[in-house]
Order: sequence, then structure tokens, then C-alpha cells
Amino acid sequence: MTKSGLIETVAEATPHISKRDTEIVVNTIFESMAQALKVGERIEIRGFGSFQVKIREAREGRNPKTGAPVHISAKRTPFFKVGKELKEMVDGQGSGKGRGSEPGDNPDVGSA
Repeated sequence: MTKSGLIETVAEATPHISKRDTEIVVNTIFESMAQALKVGERIEIRGFGSFQVKIREAREGRNPKTGAPVHISAKRTPFFKVGKELKEMVDGQGSGKGRGSEPGDNPDVGSA
């Protein structure tokens, strides 16, 4: 699924909101998440997973073509850990019972 596909799915599920407003909401969510990760905050979405920034230490690598040592600087990388419910749903074990609307519960939404 692409971002435009997500916007389309949300717009279909919320006919009382215009597609343009849906796009603004989806973009705002992504921008807020990116900003939170940028300042080092952890994002947890229950039943889906969590996002956090992991710091990769500086290290020595090798140029694969020449074999010469190359210094690789330290960097911050985003990391996603899948939640238990999403993992079970993808694996086909999740029942989705006891919750509100779960992704995949409505066969009419998102099937093209």
C-alpha cells in the first residue's frame, strides 16, 4: 500500500470528510511521527507496533570492490518493532474479536 492508497482507503471509510481533508490528516500524522522521531521520542501504537530511533555506532567497514578499509560514521536510524496483535493478524492467527474496527475486518474497504 502506498500513501495515496492509504488516503483513498481512509476517504472511503469516512465519506463525511472530503478527500482533501483526509489527505491533510494523513500527512499531519506522518509529519508528527517523523518530527517525534527526529527529536528522539518513541512512538507506540497499541496493537500495531512501536517506532524508535536506534543509534548505530561508528565502525570500520570495507569497500567491497577494493577491500580497502572505510570509516563509517555513527548515525541515527529509525527502527520499527511489530506489535503482537499485528504479527498474529498477518500470520493469520488473530481473531480481531474484542476490539473495534480492526484492519481487515471489513472486506469492502481496501479491496480493489
